[in-house]
Amino acid sequence: MSCSFTYTYFFPIGLAPLCENMPSGKANKPGDVVTAKNGKTIQVDNTDAEGRLILADALCYAHTFNPKVIINAATLTGAMDIALGSAATGVFTNSSWLWNKLFEASVETGDRVWRMPLFEHYTKQVVDCQLADVNNVGKYRSGGACTAAAFLKEFVTHPKWAHLDIAGVMTNKDEVPYLRKGMTGRPTRTLIEFLLRFSQDSA
Repeated sequence: MSCSFTYTYFFPIGLAPLCENMPSGKANKPGDVVTAKNGKTIQVDNTDAEGRLILADALCYAHTFNPKVIINAATLTGAMDIALGSAATGVFTNSSWLWNKLFEASVETGDRVWRMPLFEHYTKQVVDCQLADVNNVGKYRSGGACTAAAFLKEFVTHPKWAHLDIAGVMTNKDEVPYLRKGMTGRPTRTLIEFLLRFSQDSA
């Protein structure tokens, strides 16, 4: 008697969009229009919101791997630090299933996450644009973390995507007693726990 087994392997793929951010005659200026990898045009009204421009292309590129899920993490906005501080990572997602998996992983690790809104209210603020398809900042000053997430959502077609804004948890002063002062690496433990559980569920 012989038995055969079929194993399905899942490999996480990490993408790190990098660029040089230097002043020059070719640097972005307010009002410039650039084209993203998916063909959408972006009006650059705030040159300090530059990280989301390269992150948009990375999200477009991530789709080419036919992934099961897409998760990006970025110290994207000071607004997230103001909203949640160091208590939890802000999570914006288009999938309740993915949110539940991330939340369960965070409960196990103790490195908390908190779901933030991806309302159409915020999308309207970034697509209300005179010169391009989207604006790299919201129409109004308020809700900066939410409008940044709404901007990224314009470059995602995958039904299981999560954006983790880690601006509030990236450093520790003395709020978290089991972490030394300085850079924390959060929420690495939660992401590893998520990957472990996801690989077991998919086996």
